[in-house]
Amino acid sequence: MTLAAAPEPKANMGQPARRIEARAKVTGDARYPSDEALPNVAHAYLVTSAIAKGRISRIDQRAARAVPGVIDILTHENAGQVKGSKMFSDGGSASTTIVPLASPRIWHDGQIVAMVLAETFEAAREAAHKLDIAYAAERPTASFASPGTTTEAIAKVSKRHKDPQVGNAEAAFAAAAVKVDAEYYTPTQHHNAMELFTTSCVWEGDELTIHEPSQFVYALKNGVAEQLGIDPGQVRVISHYVGGAFGAKASVTPRTALVAFAAKRIGRPVKLVMTRQQGYTVATYRAETDHRVRLGAGRDGKLTAYLHEAREITSRPDNYFVAGNINSAVMYAFGNVATKASIVHADRNTPGFMRSPPEVPYIYALEAAMDEMAVALAMDPVEFRRLNDTMVDPISGKPYSSRSLMQCYDEAARVFGWSKRNPKPGSMREGDWLIGYGCATATYPTHVAPAAARVQFYADGKARAQLAAHDVGTGTYTIAGQMVARTLGIPLDAVQVEMGDSRLPASPVSGGSNVTASTCSVLMKACEAIRDKLFAAASRQGALAGVPVAQMVLKDGRVAALDGRSESMAVVFNAAGAGVLEEYAEWFPPGKSAEDVKKLYQGAAGITGGTEGEKLMFAFGAEFVELRINVRTREIRVPRIVGAFAAGHIMNPRTARSQLMGGLIWGIGSALHEETEVDARHARYVNTDIAEYLVPVNADVPEVEVILVPEVDTFVNPAGVKGLGELGNVGTAAAISSAVYHATGKRVRALPIRIEDLL
Repeated sequence: MTLAAAPEPKANMGQPARRIEARAKVTGDARYPSDEALPNVAHAYLVTSAIAKGRISRIDQRAARAVPGVIDILTHENAGQVKGSKMFSDGGSASTTIVPLASPRIWHDGQIVAMVLAETFEAAREAAHKLDIAYAAERPTASFASPGTTTEAIAKVSKRHKDPQVGNAEAAFAAAAVKVDAEYYTPTQHHNAMELFTTSCVWEGDELTIHEPSQFVYALKNGVAEQLGIDPGQVRVISHYVGGAFGAKASVTPRTALVAFAAKRIGRPVKLVMTRQQGYTVATYRAETDHRVRLGAGRDGKLTAYLHEAREITSRPDNYFVAGNINSAVMYAFGNVATKASIVHADRNTPGFMRSPPEVPYIYALEAAMDEMAVALAMDPVEFRRLNDTMVDPISGKPYSSRSLMQCYDEAARVFGWSKRNPKPGSMREGDWLIGYGCATATYPTHVAPAAARVQFYADGKARAQLAAHDVGTGTYTIAGQMVARTLGIPLDAVQVEMGDSRLPASPVSGGSNVTASTCSVLMKACEAIRDKLFAAASRQGALAGVPVAQMVLKDGRVAALDGRSESMAVVFNAAGAGVLEEYAEWFPPGKSAEDVKKLYQGAAGITGGTEGEKLMFAFGAEFVELRINVRTREIRVPRIVGAFAAGHIMNPRTARSQLMGGLIWGIGSALHEETEVDARHARYVNTDIAEYLVPVNADVPEVEVILVPEVDTFVNPAGVKGLGELGNVGTAAAISSAVYHATGKRVRALPIRIEDLL
C-alpha cells in the first residue's frame, strides 16, 4: 500500500501542516532535558532494592566510597528529608506515596534505597554496584493468584468512583435467551519510551531549576516544592521536548525531589539518567486486570443485560485504580447494567497512567464479549453492534453530544472488504495460512480542562504564542501554531510557539487526550480578543473606516471587509496606536470556574468531560484486522489493519493520522507482544529491557490504514475538538482476539496471544 505524505483534509478538518519542530528534531537541534549542558555537574546513579518485601538490615559503604570520584552516597540513614505528597490520581502530584530513603522498609522490588553522586557517570555506577546492602527479607505477594493479597471495592476506597448500575441485571441475565459468560485477562505492561527517565537540578541560591521530561510542568513544580518544603515560586521546570511519555511522565516520581535535595546538599548541579531497568520500578506501569463479563440478549440480538466484575493490581500502600467500567457501561443499549471494580493490593510498585488507562483493559473485555455474543446469535458482529447502538447513556439517559460510531464501522468495513468474510471459523485459508477477520469498537472520552495562554501579535504580521503545554511527540507546537495562524489570518510560519516551561501561562496535563481541545480553546479566545481590537481600530480610519466590525475578517495578513476592501496590518496597528497587541486569556469548560484556573497554577489538572456534564462526550472509531495463522507452526501475523475514527474538528490530519496509526500499532503489540513477566516467587519483573519486552517492529505491521471520518460537534468545546491521541489503541486487542477465533475456532481470552496459546 502506498500512502500519501499526508491525508487530504475532509469536511471540518484543518490543513495537514508539517510539524514546525520537525527539522530541529531530525537535525539534533531540539534539546531534550538531559541534553542541557550544566556547569560543574555531578552525576547520580540510583541503587534499587533487591527484594520486594522486608527491611534493610545493613549498609556497608566502604567499598563504594573508595571508588575514585565519589562525592556522596545518600541512604535512609542520612537523607530522610524528602516529604511525601498526595498521589496524582487523588488530586495531588505524586506517582506513589512511597517516599524515597524515608526508612529501611522495602515496599516493592526496585524501590530506591540509595543514590550515589560522583564526578562521572561511570564512577557513580561503579560505586553503586559496590554498595553492600543486606536485607531482612519477607515473602512477597506478586499478583492475583499469590497468597497474601487484600481486595477492596473501589467504590468503598474512593469517593469519586461509583460503579454504574441500572435496572436488575442479574434477573435480566438469568432470563436472557442467549448468554455469554466469560473471563478475560490483561497483563502488566510498561512504558518503554525512547527517552529514559532523567532529571537535572540546579540551585541558584534558593531558586531551583529542574530539567526533566514532563507531561505536566506545573504539577512537577508544585509537587517537588511540597516534597522539599519550599515555596512553589522558588521552582522552575523546563521541558521543551519529551521523547515519549504515554502517561509515565505525568506525575512526580520519587526520584525528582531526591535529585534536587542532593544538588542542594553538595552545592552543585546534579544529573540523573535512570537505566531502563530502573524505569520499570521507579516509574509507573499499566496494572494487570482480570474481568468477568456477562452479556444477555434476546433471540433478536437486542442486549438485555451487561454485568462486568473487574479487578486491578495495585501496590500495598496505595489505592491507585482506573475503573474503566465508568466508560464501558455507556457503550451500548444494554438494557440492564451491573458493574463492580476492585483493587487488589500486592507487594508491587504503584501502577499509573498508561495510554488509555481505563479503556484498554475494560473495553477489551467488553468488545471481546460482544464478539462472542455475535457468534452465539449467528449475527454479523458489525450488524450486532448497529442493532445495539445508542445515542443516549443507558445509565442516566443523557444524550451523546455526537456519536459517529456506525459511520466509522461503515467506512472501515467498506475499505477493509468486510463483506468478503466467510463467518464460519477456520473457513478462510490461503496455502498454509488460516485467515481470520475481526473488528471492534474504539472509544475514548472527550476531555477538556482549564487552560491559560498569552498571544502577542506584531505590526509586521508575526505572532507569538506562549503556554506551558508540552509536546510529547504529538505535534502540540504545530497544532497551537495552526490555531493562532487560523484565527489571526496569517501563515503558520509567521507564528512562534513557546511551551514547556513553568514560567509560561499554565496548561493542563498532557494526558487524557485533552491538550488540543483545551489549549486551542484558550488560544482561540486570546486571538479573538486581539482580532476585536484590530477590527475596532480599522473601523476608525483608513480604507475600512465606518465598516461594521461584524463585516470584517482577518485574511492573508490583512484586515478585510466582506465587500473586498482591505487594509494592511501596519496601517491598522498605527490606528490602534501600538506596535504589538498582547492578550493573556484563561478558559475553563462548563462546570469549572476561574478558581479552577487558579488551581491549575497550583498543579491541579482539573480535567472534565466524558460521562460528566450535561451530555456524554466521546470520540469513536471502528477497527478491522486481517490476521493469519500458520497451520503448522501457529505463527501469528497481522498483514493489515484498518481503522476509521471520528473526533470532531481535526486540527491537523497529518498529526492526527500519525497518532491514530501509532495507536493501532500499539494495539497490535498489546494483543500479541507486550507483557511484563512477573516472577511470582519474588514479585520481581524479569524482562526489564526492550530486548525481552516485546513490541511490534516494522516486520510485524505491513499495512496500517487510518480513515478520518468527518464529524461536527459544537458542544464539546469552542474549538470543536475531540482528543484522539489515546483513541487508536483501545479496540485493537479485541479485534485481534476475535480474528484469532475466526481463523481457528479457538477463544483465547488472556493477553497477549502467543504461539503456545494456539498449539
